[in-house]
Amino acid sequence: MDESLNVLGEPLKDCGRDPLTGFFRNGCCDTSEEDFGMHTVCARMTSTFLEFSKSQGNDLSTPRPEFGFDGLQPGDRWCLCAARWQEAYDAGMAPEVFLESTHQATLKIVELDNLQKHAVDVN
Repeated sequence: MDESLNVLGEPLKDCGRDPLTGFFRNGCCDTSEEDFGMHTVCARMTSTFLEFSKSQGNDLSTPRPEFGFDGLQPGDRWCLCAARWQEAYDAGMAPEVFLESTHQATLKIVELDNLQKHAVDVN
């Protein structure tokens, strides 16, 4: 398997391990053909975004112990679906993103300029 790249064309960095994120639950916003939701945007959760996502039918803040999911809190890093991030961007509610941890596949849905407007300096 080839090394995954981020939106900057560099090796993809981890997004978060507490809570453990990613489609593969390996802390990385990596993707594959099985990831129909394209969970590729590494974002820092905010209360505004979590409420927006909940209003759109994707409640990320409520614990779901039956799935081993404790629910997200503001400040948590999470691999979001690229389409959901774009939807939040269009509504003016997009969370900050970590470009070094956002998979390049995101660029099929989201423009790099828009991600850069919400980029967090990870250094």
